[in-house]
Amino acid sequence: MRRTVGTLLAGPPLAAVGDGLPAGEVAVPLGLAPPVGAGADEAVASDGAATPPSPPAPEEQAPAAKAEAISVTVATGVVRMSHCAPAPLRPACGLRRSGSWGQPPGCSLADAGIASRDMTVVSLPGQDWIDDVGPVDGLELVPWTMDGPPEDRADEIRFVVPPYMGAGKRIGALAHAPAVEFVQLLSAGYDDVLAQLPDGVALANAAGVHDASTAELAVGLALASLRGIPGFVLAQREGRWTSPGLLPALADKRVLVLGYGSIGRAVVQRLLPFEVEVTAVASRQREGDDLVETVHGVDELPELLPRHDVVVVIVPLSDATRGLVGAEFLAAMPDGALLVNVARGPVVDTDALLAETSSGRLLAALDVTDPEPLPPDHPLWTSPGVLISPHVGGATSAFRPRAVRLVRDQLEAYAAGQPLRNVVHPG
Repeated sequence: MRRTVGTLLAGPPLAAVGDGLPAGEVAVPLGLAPPVGAGADEAVASDGAATPPSPPAPEEQAPAAKAEAISVTVATGVVRMSHCAPAPLRPACGLRRSGSWGQPPGCSLADAGIASRDMTVVSLPGQDWIDDVGPVDGLELVPWTMDGPPEDRADEIRFVVPPYMGAGKRIGALAHAPAVEFVQLLSAGYDDVLAQLPDGVALANAAGVHDASTAELAVGLALASLRGIPGFVLAQREGRWTSPGLLPALADKRVLVLGYGSIGRAVVQRLLPFEVEVTAVASRQREGDDLVETVHGVDELPELLPRHDVVVVIVPLSDATRGLVGAEFLAAMPDGALLVNVARGPVVDTDALLAETSSGRLLAALDVTDPEPLPPDHPLWTSPGVLISPHVGGATSAFRPRAVRLVRDQLEAYAAGQPLRNVVHPG
């Protein structure tokens, strides 16, 4: 696997070996060109073994004022070098810096020499994505659906954007692309991908892309459930004009939003115009913002839940949140309260929820379930007061333009050596 390991001081040109290297690049056997300079103290072979540095011979040293920075990459036993700008000497042009994805100021992918055929290869889910994202300087965009091995450049793909739907089922295809070092998801959730991610590969999610769509659905599910929309749909199919009597309104309800990240905040923004009282809860207590005075900690749930009519769940799935909404949580909700889950199915204990909805004590509006997809004979389908949508929180017309902007921003930052956003696993 090719990766940047440091910078060198170049004096007289080093002899090139082999054919096919791009103009301006030279190659030397491993171990003969130890890197020096900021952040580089050893040469690294392609198998990961370290070769102790040895000082260059005096006659090979160039005056500092005329020194050229040379970025080094390792590829199948050969050190590839491409010349950067002349002095002042640049720092090591590596992708990682202080645990974040990016390169030192002044270094780009071209400077770092981590290109193949003068371009770094990036895969997008299809040609339509390539067309929408558009060209990015220094990058070659190739289509890869990840349903199997890449059709071309498998050993050169370094940055991968999997398809939006089913990324977790496709991530194993990274085994066919050994040079991959960064995966950019098109989903906010990443639990199913992280468990299968190869060692050394960084992961970013699409935080922000699905805020509008998911928040809309959360509010829509709450409104539909409270206002009896499912019953009206059934009556329409049967040609019946119903008189349901007085139905609950969303107005004046006390709503608890569990999970106050970017989507949780978007939910609150859309709830406030409905004249509700909103309480935000996150993993720990912190100061509020322009929408809420205080963000409460999850440890406050036992005293908060009994005081709220609607609970909207929008937390990531983790060891800490799996089964968070269990029997004790649900029992603390008041009679007639509504649970809206737009997070992940396993955040809610399905059996515990069924016990509450089957008795008619609680209502539930679910965009996600456990298991998922929900089997045709599962009792959730017919439990009274349960409204189910098939995990469509982010699947709207708002997704594509936001996703394209994110991917392009990420690729431009990657090519320029700038830190990338939304990194949830540094690799």
